[in-house]
Parts: sequence; structure tokens; C-alpha cells
Amino acid sequence: MGQIQLKQVSKSFGSTEVIPPLDLTIQDGEFTVFVGPSGCGKSTLLRLIAGLEDITSGHIDIDGEDATGVVPAKRGLAMVFQSYALYPHMTVRKNIAFPLRMAKLEKAEIDKRVEAAASVLNLSDYLDRRPGQLSGGQRQRVAIGRAIVREPAAFLFDEPLSNLDAALRVGMRLEISELHERLKTTMIYVTHDQVEAMTMADKIVVLQAGVIEQVGSPLELYRTPRNTFVAGFIGSPKMNLLTGSEAQKLNAHTIGIRPEHIDVVETDGQWQGTVGVAEHLGSDTFFHIHNTGLAETLTVRAIGDVSLRHGDTIHLNPRAEEIHRFGADGLRIV
Repeated sequence: MGQIQLKQVSKSFGSTEVIPPLDLTIQDGEFTVFVGPSGCGKSTLLRLIAGLEDITSGHIDIDGEDATGVVPAKRGLAMVFQSYALYPHMTVRKNIAFPLRMAKLEKAEIDKRVEAAASVLNLSDYLDRRPGQLSGGQRQRVAIGRAIVREPAAFLFDEPLSNLDAALRVGMRLEISELHERLKTTMIYVTHDQVEAMTMADKIVVLQAGVIEQVGSPLELYRTPRNTFVAGFIGSPKMNLLTGSEAQKLNAHTIGIRPEHIDVVETDGQWQGTVGVAEHLGSDTFFHIHNTGLAETLTVRAIGDVSLRHGDTIHLNPRAEEIHRFGADGLRIV
């Protein structure tokens, strides 16, 4: 079991409130991602759940039991940090086994759990190596293995991939997702990378300044963002948010349209502008469009390699059914 409930949990450092009172339920077996810009409180919230920070007010329940005053080691949670925190003088086997040795488990049980974790993480051939002989991705898998052997109620990941290069990040992202499918254990994952959030999560919690802006599945947040903050944060590239005459036509303070929902046409587009930077990626081309008569620069995604270059005139048609409307308070107009 691994249900976690936060009830009116808040955190202050002195007179500064970094997390106003919030409620959140993470269901057993769910992969929940905390996402938001730097300083939004996502790592602090994770540390409150882990017990590494004391909450200022409220309660944290784990599987229906109040864990607010329970020390971290007794909460049944396993945390994987941004740094691998491996012992360089120990082999992979000993690093993975370390928490079990501290818990004074029998050697046979320790060996069984270590071998099982190594098999799941494709580390069986590396058990006798030391961390310095491993790649960054392998070291991160060792850190995850050390968490797995504890058989926790939930895994807590604090930006575990931020020290890896781009290729390793993609590979490890897939490995962690596969691990969740195999173990079916609750996972809470902190990242500032909304692509990681979109591709890994069952449920995303979007935070800004300690406040939960929206909770939902990746597609719910993509299709129906609650406000302009979520609209501009979720999606890559981010949604175009426009004010002025185009918004006024639709009785909105702000309208939003995603780059992939603006069609490039040969002539007589609703909008016309000048191509600025064109990012040719092969499968897609991203255009940054100026001089449209709109106040803002537009980002447009075209399928394939479109031949337009810097300085060319471009004609655009936004898909009316894909336009999002927001009021002066930033909230979505339904």
C-alpha cells in the first residue's frame, strides 16, 4: 500500500510562508509528478512528505495513518536524490545492500533482495564494480536499486536525472517508467522539465509559489489548462498567449493557441508575418514569427521540413476549435 494524503499542509521558514495550506491525495500505485519553475516549492513539498522537513501546520497520512511526527526512517518511503550519494569505496552490491545491513536483515535475505533489484535494473553484471567504474546512468540505477531493496510504500524522486546528459536522460526516463509498470509502487517525482512530467506521469501537480495551480492527467492539463500559468507551462514549445484585438474578438482578456494548432498556408492566411528563427528538426520545423500585427511573437510547429527561411513571409490560419480563452483573472473561460 502507498496512499499519501496531505491535509492542509503548510511550510514556513521564519515569517516567510513558502507553501500555503494545501490538500493533495496521491493514490496507491500512482506515478505523480510535481512540476513547476525553480523555487515553486516542489522539492520542499517532497521533503515534507519524506519527513526531511518539519511541516508548519496540517497532517500527512500514509496508508491512513498519521505520519506527521514519524521520523523519516519509519515512514516506509525511499528517496532517490539528484546526486547519486553512493559510497565510492563500496562495490555496487554493497551500495545496494547498505540500507538492509543497517536494518540488520539476515544475509540470505539481503542477497536475495540485492540480486532481485539488480536483475530488474540490468545491473547483475556490475555488482562487483565500484561507482567510479560506472556511467552516470548506471550509477543512478544503483541509487534506485538501493531504494528498491527497502520495499518501500512509495518512492520519492528529487530531480534524479538532472545530472545526466540529454541522451541518458531520455533512456533513464524510460527505465523509471518501465520500473513503475513492473513494481506498481507509488512514485512521486519532482522535476522542472515539463517534458518529463508529460511522458512519465499518471497525474501531474503543477506548482507555482507553493500553490497548486492544477492537478490532472497529462492530457487533461494539455487540453484544458485551468489558467494562463498552466497553459504557458505545459507543452513544448509552450502555448502562444495573445492579448489585444484577437482576444477581444472572442470576448476574452487572453487567448491561447498551441504551436501545433496553427496551420501554415500558401496565401491569404488569417495572420501574416515574417519568419524569424526557423528550427529545422527533420520531423518538425518550429518557426518564430514576427510582424503579425499581434503584440506577441508567435511560435508555430509545422510537420516535416518546411522550406521557409529567415525573413520569408508566412501565412497562418489558427484552428478556431483549438483556441483557449482566459479572463482578466487568468482563469479559463469555459
